[in-house]
Amino acid sequence: MRARMRSLWTGWLILSLAMAGACGRTSVEPRFEIVYTDDRRPPAVVQTEPADEQQKTYRIALVSKISGIAYFNVAEDGAREAAKDLGVELISTGPQVADAKHQIEVVENLIKQQVDAIAIAANDPESLAPVMRKAREQGIEVITWDSDTVPEARTFFVNQVDAETLGRHLMDLLASRMNERGKYAIMTGSETALNLNEWIHWMEVQRSEYYPGLQLVDMAANDEDPRKAYAEALRLLERHPDLGGLVGVASISPPALARAVVETGREGEVIVVGVSTPELMRPYIKSGVAPVITLWSPKKLGYLTVYLAKQLLEGRMPYDGQKIPEVGDIRYRNGVVIMGEPLDFTKENVDEYSF
Repeated sequence: MRARMRSLWTGWLILSLAMAGACGRTSVEPRFEIVYTDDRRPPAVVQTEPADEQQKTYRIALVSKISGIAYFNVAEDGAREAAKDLGVELISTGPQVADAKHQIEVVENLIKQQVDAIAIAANDPESLAPVMRKAREQGIEVITWDSDTVPEARTFFVNQVDAETLGRHLMDLLASRMNERGKYAIMTGSETALNLNEWIHWMEVQRSEYYPGLQLVDMAANDEDPRKAYAEALRLLERHPDLGGLVGVASISPPALARAVVETGREGEVIVVGVSTPELMRPYIKSGVAPVITLWSPKKLGYLTVYLAKQLLEGRMPYDGQKIPEVGDIRYRNGVVIMGEPLDFTKENVDEYSF
């Protein structure tokens, strides 16, 4: 019996050593992954399964609301810079028309290409949800940036600025230039864009709480089309001869409004504020037609979006207070990243910026 047990033990030992030797020839170092348990705390490090010896080059798709306009071009510059720094392949795309139907077609095409991640600036929060869920079901990571969808359609939203902060700030800018009384109108980029509607909502909240002497008399949407924006600006000015202020929501709105004010000879009578780039608004800021315009850095937003998309593909979520190269510290709560605070451009500082 002892001889049999000794034989079995010896056989088991030889087999174990052989397997260990084989594993030693093929194994790689164990990989460690950051796991997040709290939005506000740095992540813990845990050991995961061994990684492949050759790291995969991820393909990340950045989808704009519409292709070809200055704001999204600058965001793309930042995204390409991040892709170069991080060693990922960037596919930058967007529809020719700013609507959900055309964006759905773009996403369907990206699904066929089997990209690793899609980051989309959504034109409509509800309509895009089914195709985004489809992408996720096929193993593609999906996040939103610039403008969100319903939360269940994405992993997280990369927001340029807190909606309440920006909306209230825009109303403060308008009120201070109109001496807190008079009639004003709003031009937005799209009637369905969630971020634009949230800004307008908080503008109205701020007005109702602090500026009862201001009166919103009209609203218009330009569908992110510069020609339509200018036509709508002329219509607003013609319809309301006693207008004192115009608010442009979305980057092409303030330039169209300011141009219309100048070309109808109503400089000094109607002031323009809103969200746009310093490059588009420089002459109007300097002339005083648009004494102050607010935004953030779209280049940083593009960089941040690609950075976080790649991080997600590596199995890591953002966390509150995380420091991002080229961007700075971010905030993170309940599936929403906040990049930073709004930045105002005036004639004193506008020449310091080139986007």
